This record gives sequence, C-alpha cells and structure tokens, in this order.
Amino acid sequence: MRLNDNIAIVTGAAQGIGRAVAVTFAREGADVIVSDINLELAEKVVDEIRALGRRAQAIKADVSKSSKVNQMVEQAVNNFGRIDILVNNAGVNKLLPSDDLAESDWDWVTGINIKGQFLCSQAVGRQMIKQKQGKIVNIASMAGHYGRPGGLPYCVSKGGVLQLTRTLAVEWAEHNINVNSVTPSLTKTTLWANFGFDVEKQVRKIPLGRMNEPQDIANAVLFLASSESDNITGQDIIVDGGLCALHPAYLARLD
Repeated sequence: MRLNDNIAIVTGAAQGIGRAVAVTFAREGADVIVSDINLELAEKVVDEIRALGRRAQAIKADVSKSSKVNQMVEQAVNNFGRIDILVNNAGVNKLLPSDDLAESDWDWVTGINIKGQFLCSQAVGRQMIKQKQGKIVNIASMAGHYGRPGGLPYCVSKGGVLQLTRTLAVEWAEHNINVNSVTPSLTKTTLWANFGFDVEKQVRKIPLGRMNEPQDIANAVLFLASSESDNITGQDIIVDGGLCALHPAYLARLD
C-alpha cells in the first residue's frame, strides 16, 4: 500500500473531491481525520473508511478560524500521535460582479479558500517540523491561473493557493516537508455546479472528451502524498483532460 499507516488530515472531506481523497487514502493504508463543517456528512465518510479496516475520526472545523484549526490539529495529534499528510481541500465560491461584491462575501470566500489553507498549513506544519517530515497537498483551481468574470474572490484566493504552495515549499524544504498543489478543471462536484457553466459546451472543448470525476483529482493527490513524489515540491499538477494544452484560437472555434 502506498500510504501504509500514514496519518492524514483532509479538510472539506464530507463530499466531492475531499471525500474521494479521504476514501482513496484509506484504501492505500492511511488513517484519516475527516474534517468538514458538516459533521453529519463527515461521519458517513468515517463509516466508509472504517469499513475498509482503517481508523478514522470526523472533526467539525471552520478552517477560517485559527482557534478551530488549532483544536482540530491538537485532537488529531492526541488521538493518532502524529500527522504525515495534510490535504487542504475545503473551499467555497460565490459569483457576483465585482462592483456588487460585499465585503462579507469577499471575507467568506477568501477566509476559507486561502486564509483557511494558510491556517491549516501553519498548524500542521508546526507538527511536521517537529517530526522532520510531511506532505502537504493544496487543492487549487483553474480559476487561480485565469480570470473569470464575476469570480473575483474565488480567482484571487485560488491564485493565492499557488503562491502559498510555492513559498511554503521553499521555506519548509529544510524540514523535509513537501508542499504541492493540484489544479482541477471542470469536475463533477456541487462547487463546480454553482459556477453556472454550460457543461456540455465545456466538455466539447476537452481533448480527452470528459470532465473530471472526483477520483481523477484524488489520484493526483495520492501521488503527491506518497513516497513516489519525495523529490517533488512547489509544483502544481493540472488535471484537465488536456484543456490547457489547446491554443486559445482553437478553443474560440468551439464556442
């Protein structure tokens, strides 16, 4: 097994990509802390993991609050002894024209998407520094690479995730901590459904001919969390079926 007896925290793990990552880790031999704001759904993922013969615990945590993040990490260390892997997956989105964007909307999206990833990385990173090893995988987005009308706080926050990844990677390399990110393109999750895309139109543009399943993202995260990526840090893996490889002029002909 690729993660034999590793201890992992996955945020936003009650559904979608986070759930796929948590269950995949368990299949590969890890014990998993299932962190989410929705404790009821998180408990269902815990049941799935325990059915695979691995230990699991659900923890309700608002990742935008340092006190909640610190409590989550303290619980994880007390109950499991250490933390080998952190997957920063929790994320939200709200589409609004920038001139109508309320300060509270900005704070909500950026508070979870980028501040939350920083707080979790900082709290877990302190433990990993003590252990002198660890793997952190941040979930970014194509919105962090390109602009999208109406998506200012989301795009800014996901662009910040890429810089968070690079900066922590070079800062913590001396502690044998790998920090990387995965960028999903169109993926079958409730978050992407809220973007308001014409899905059929978007799929026609993808060279491999389909949108991502959550498992496609989980597979990339698994690689970065395993020993197979020990000499990879500060990198972003784009999972998009080849979409970014297309020339913009060709994409325009498909509209």
